[in-house]
Amino acid sequence: MTSTHAFTESEERQELRKAVAKLAGKYGRDYFVAQARSGEKTTELWLDIAKHGFLGVNIPEEYGGGGGGIGDIAAVCEELAAQGCPLLLMVVSPAICGTIISRYGTEAQKQKWLPGLCDGTGTMAFAITEPDAGTNSHNISTTARRDGDGWLLTGRKIWISGVDEADNVLVVARTEDARTGRLKPCLFVVPTDAEGFEANVIPMELVSPENQFQVFMDDVRLPADALVGDEDGGLVQLFAGLNPERIMAAAFSTGLARFALGKAAAYAKERAVFGQPIGAHQAIAHPLAQSHIEIEMARLMNQKAAALLDAGDDMAAGEAANMAKYAAAEAACDVVDRAVQTHGGNGISQEYGMAALLVATRVGRIAPVSREMVLNFVAMHSLGLPKSY
Repeated sequence: MTSTHAFTESEERQELRKAVAKLAGKYGRDYFVAQARSGEKTTELWLDIAKHGFLGVNIPEEYGGGGGGIGDIAAVCEELAAQGCPLLLMVVSPAICGTIISRYGTEAQKQKWLPGLCDGTGTMAFAITEPDAGTNSHNISTTARRDGDGWLLTGRKIWISGVDEADNVLVVARTEDARTGRLKPCLFVVPTDAEGFEANVIPMELVSPENQFQVFMDDVRLPADALVGDEDGGLVQLFAGLNPERIMAAAFSTGLARFALGKAAAYAKERAVFGQPIGAHQAIAHPLAQSHIEIEMARLMNQKAAALLDAGDDMAAGEAANMAKYAAAEAACDVVDRAVQTHGGNGISQEYGMAALLVATRVGRIAPVSREMVLNFVAMHSLGLPKSY
C-alpha cells in the first residue's frame, strides 16, 4: 500500500518553513518596501537569516552549512517571499554559487568561500548574461586567457543582481582550448574590488532593495585558484548551477504568489459592497480559488524538481525545474493581476502594495530563463519535437 505521505514534505522541512516564516514575519512587507524606496539594503534580514542557520542550509556542514538539499534552500526562499520579503540574492549566492562550489570546487576553495556564503558575510553574485548573447549562453564572449600563473579576464555582463552587496562574482567566461582553438565555458570567482572590474547600476521600475548591474571587465587579473572546477569540465559545471537557479526562481514566484493571494483573500473578506463581503461573489471568489489551485500545482512540481535534483537525477530534474519555473511564474503573474482587481482602486495605491507586485512577479516570465525558452526546452526534450531555434 502506498504511503499517503508521499507528497508531504518531511517534518524537518515543514519546521524549517515555519521558523523562516516566523523570522521573516518580524520584518514583513513594510520593512522590505521601506528599505527599497529609501535606497537601503536588507542586510539586517540577510544576516538574521544567516545567524539562524537558514542561509546556508543547502551547503555541507563541514563548511558551516546545514547539510540539506536544494529543496531546503528553496523552502527558505519561498517562505521569505510569502512574508513579502523576496530576496533575489537567495537564488544567487547560496543556491547557484554554493551548489557549484560545493560540487566542483577544490577543498581549499570550499574552505575559502563556502563559510561566508553560509554566515552572510561573503555573499557572491553570479554573472552569465551578456548584452549580445542574451538567452543564447553559447554565444558568451567574455574570455579568460592565461597570463603566467594566473588569468586575465575581459568582457561584459548585464542583469547581474546584487553586485554592490557581494564581495565576489562567479563569472561564466570562456577559455581557449589549446588543442582545438575553440572556446569552452569556465567559471571564475572575481572580487568586486578587482582592478579593471566596473559595475554600473541599471535604473529599474522594480521596487526592490537589490539592484541590477551592467558589469565591465578589462584585463582583470586573477590568481590560478580563481578557476572553479576543471578547465575542461565545460557545460556540465555551468548547468550544475542552472537547475538550482530555476528551482529557486520557482520558489521565489510561488512565495510572492502566496503573499498576493493572502492579501487578496483577506481584503475580499473585509471589504463589503451591496451589503455583504465582496468575497461572497463568485466573480471575486472563483479567480482567487483558481489561483490557489495554480499555485499549489506549481509548488508540487517544484517539490518534484528539488527531490530529483537532490537524488542526483540531473536530467529529470532539468525537465521538472523548467516546468516548475514556468508554472510558478504564470501562477504568480495571474494571481497578482487578480489581487489588483480584487482591491479595485486600492489595488494601484502604494498603501495596499499590490501594484508593485505586478513588476516583481512579471520578472519571473523573463528571468532566469524566458517562458519561450522553457517551452522550447519542453518541446524538444519532453516531446521530441525538432529544435526550433
